[in-house]
Amino acid sequence: MTAVPHSFGPAVVRPFHPADLPGMYRVCLRTGDSGRDATPLYRDPDLLGHVYAAPYPAADPALTFVATDEQGLLGYIVATADTYSFEVWQEEHWWPGLRARYPPALAVDPGDRTHDWRRVDHLHRTRPHRHDLYVRHPAHLHIDILPRGQGRGLGRRLVNALTAALRGSGVPGLHLGVGSGNPGARAFYLTVGFTELSRQEWGSQMVMALD
Repeated sequence: MTAVPHSFGPAVVRPFHPADLPGMYRVCLRTGDSGRDATPLYRDPDLLGHVYAAPYPAADPALTFVATDEQGLLGYIVATADTYSFEVWQEEHWWPGLRARYPPALAVDPGDRTHDWRRVDHLHRTRPHRHDLYVRHPAHLHIDILPRGQGRGLGRRLVNALTAALRGSGVPGLHLGVGSGNPGARAFYLTVGFTELSRQEWGSQMVMALD
């Protein structure tokens, strides 16, 4: 007997609502290994979301958009219009609570191939820093979509929603980094209008002009 593939209903792209946060945490974890499921890599399933998803709608909910279908939230895009100001906000309002919850003693590799310690090390070490890149491309984003949402045009729709909001605020440009272990993401960003500014061993720095 041949299995019949499931046909997913239409997906909706809409602005963020606070009730979306639990779904965003799940998507962040299930795409957190260069687009693959990172669940086996984390003892604390919320740690990735604390670092790469939740601070953005907390700082500026108008620059977060989500994609949902009949099964729930399946993707999101988060961003800040001004990376340096966002880093200052994190230092003052976001990292202190997390640094208390995850003390520096946890930033040590336990040798069991889990990655929690890397994220804890990051949240303790990161500090606001001005880069020349921020002059022309001050905004940055993260986008994550579950496998069931891929190939449905949702990535482009999410990027379009975000860039329209950024242009409406007069933001001149946008940047992001994509790891060398995720060539599919790099190809996607090129198709939606990003160009590769530089390439290093870790991956590519990509930019998009918005003005």
